[in-house]
Amino acid sequence: MSSRAPSENRSLLHLEIGDSTTSSYGTSLNSNDDPESISRKVLERNLLRKLDFRTAYLVLIYILNQMDRNNAAAARLRGFEEDLGMKGNQFNTLISSLYIGYVFTQTPSNLILTRISKPSLYLSSCMSLWGLLTTLIGISTNYYQALSSRFLVGFLEATFYPGAVYLLSRWYKREELGYRTAFFTAGIGISNAFGSLLASGILATMEGFLGYAAWRWLFFIEGYLTVFVGICGMFILPDFPSGPARWLTPAEHALARKRMEEDSEGHGPAETSSGGFSDILSMMTDWRAWLVGTALSCCNASLSFNMFFPTLAATMGYSPTISLLLCVPPWIASTITAVAVARHSDATRERFGHMVFALLMLITGYVLAMSTMNFTVRYISLFFMAQAQVSNVILLTWISNTFARSSSKRALAIGFMNCIGTSGNTLSPYIWLSSWGPTYTNSCLICIALASICISLCWVFRQHLERLNEAAGAEERELNLTKGYRYLL
Repeated sequence: MSSRAPSENRSLLHLEIGDSTTSSYGTSLNSNDDPESISRKVLERNLLRKLDFRTAYLVLIYILNQMDRNNAAAARLRGFEEDLGMKGNQFNTLISSLYIGYVFTQTPSNLILTRISKPSLYLSSCMSLWGLLTTLIGISTNYYQALSSRFLVGFLEATFYPGAVYLLSRWYKREELGYRTAFFTAGIGISNAFGSLLASGILATMEGFLGYAAWRWLFFIEGYLTVFVGICGMFILPDFPSGPARWLTPAEHALARKRMEEDSEGHGPAETSSGGFSDILSMMTDWRAWLVGTALSCCNASLSFNMFFPTLAATMGYSPTISLLLCVPPWIASTITAVAVARHSDATRERFGHMVFALLMLITGYVLAMSTMNFTVRYISLFFMAQAQVSNVILLTWISNTFARSSSKRALAIGFMNCIGTSGNTLSPYIWLSSWGPTYTNSCLICIALASICISLCWVFRQHLERLNEAAGAEERELNLTKGYRYLL
């Protein structure tokens, strides 16, 4: 995108809003508040409580989404590769194939979301279908059947994550979004913890049950759970505030719409967008989109350890069951860290520093992992790695904050940059080659380099936004305007 005048650049985002934007159903009421203000706070508190209950279902969906992504790594510990006759890097290709669908589907899927009134039906249907495809991996008799099924799963799974982030951004204000997004993506930690427990139980107890290998039951059970949760999601997930919402009172529904209008207020006329080819072209020619998308790609690739977490745990020399159980504590801690860091990021309205903090923990974990094969040190390194998962959450929230004036452009930005970011996931499996184990020193060095590149690119992006904020402040002082909105840094 070509350079713009400060007033034009600022039209992309409005963050500085009045006191009426304060919204948390934990907010206490002051006796000095006027009755109208108290009424608004009570209504907003009830609205957010109901909304949080509905959107919390996204966490459950994301838990199963992550389990379906990573179940191959657990199945690998109990004969998955051997039974399907995989050789060389075929397992890595199998892992990578899932993300090819992500690259092609995420942006078109989010554009579809801007044109439909029932995102609950769309997202839940896609979930049920990918659950069915997951079960097909369990009946595969050779590598190519499993590869085909996993490849198709990727096309359907790709609709969920950017779609869920966009759905949240249609209900929550910008200063509420980071915490909610973190709570939603805390499903990664919960999934890896609970998924490891479930996988260890299935793999340890169901070998030969009804004539099937235990790893096949892993795909059967997780696939059926995904189908069931997807069907239930059709009745639980919220649709957009612009449409009917029977679970809200008329006053709460009106306030939900008003909140989003307030959140998009700014100097100048409201930005209109059709979400058509012109918007796609605008996004594809915006250097900032490619910069941040590349940073997201590097971030995702540097976090690729999570695809092989059971494999890394197994390098400590324990049985498959013990190795899976050892995966649980780091991910429980990761869930707590993700919510705490994201909430502090929202409270301070700061993104870059929090993301760097998370990536520095990741780098520390890799340094520890490649320095020794000592059990204690290597296990501690897994804790450091797992805590860094929140870096992806903060970066994606930063994207939503920055490219988020009209709803269609917000959907396009989330889908487009997440599409670029997923390219990192596509290449990630080849970072963790079996021939580099059990130390995986080369893998750690590559991930450290990728995390460092991500930090550097985000620093450039932050400097650009800081200059725009300074230009906006100078213009306001020159024209004697009240303080307007600012980009989050």
